[in-house]
Amino acid sequence: MPLLDKFRLDGRVALVTGAGKGIGAGISKVFAEAGADVAIAARSDGDLRQVADQIESFGRRALCVPTDVLENAQLEQLINHVEEYFGKLDILVNNAGGFPPKPFLDTTVEEFDYAMRFNVTSAFSLSRLAIPIMTQKNSNGTILNISSVVGDFPASSFSAYGTAKSALSFLTRELAQELAPRIRVNAIAVGSTRTSSLNAVLTPEIENTMVGLTPLARLGEVEDVALGALYLCSPASDYVTGEILGVNGGLERLSMELPRAF
Repeated sequence: MPLLDKFRLDGRVALVTGAGKGIGAGISKVFAEAGADVAIAARSDGDLRQVADQIESFGRRALCVPTDVLENAQLEQLINHVEEYFGKLDILVNNAGGFPPKPFLDTTVEEFDYAMRFNVTSAFSLSRLAIPIMTQKNSNGTILNISSVVGDFPASSFSAYGTAKSALSFLTRELAQELAPRIRVNAIAVGSTRTSSLNAVLTPEIENTMVGLTPLARLGEVEDVALGALYLCSPASDYVTGEILGVNGGLERLSMELPRAF
């Protein structure tokens, strides 16, 4: 087999959460371009349909399943839909998540709990549900968690989101040990990436600050993360598990500075 063929996903089925836009949509499309059929989940059916059209433009099958990852019953339904439609599952990408920067003293206990549930518990729950399908008929599988550089570097106003992403990265390493050799589990620590969420708050001043604090002197693009996901979910990385791949422009600190409490 030519080495570049190891980046192909022909005959594989992937499930991507938070796939209606941004990083999740980008990963879904690059998977389809590499030959995978893709189930896509997000809260907005309209967003999913647009992504599905792009998946199908590569000649691949797409399954849209509107899903709130905070509801475990909906996660169960999601997995059931994937199994009924495709008959198997090879790749799971836990991409859904997020929480805005907020000062610690202004962050409620309920908000902290929400950040953990949205970013960590949902990935834990969906992974548990997916593994029986991945391993049926003596097959193997791959799980990819989309984490963040925010989970690596303590900084003001990230007590909820940073703690959640740090926990997600550690969960990745834990599961890699426990589920080997049948299931590979890796994560991507994303840096400041140009998505609709970032664009909503991005001003020229903020962008200049972020770029200035990033060694590679630019913001990330969705394609940067999607190509990292393709590597970690393809046979090209068959000897890689428990790794947190930094796709963040070389950051060794956050690319923004927010005030301290005192």
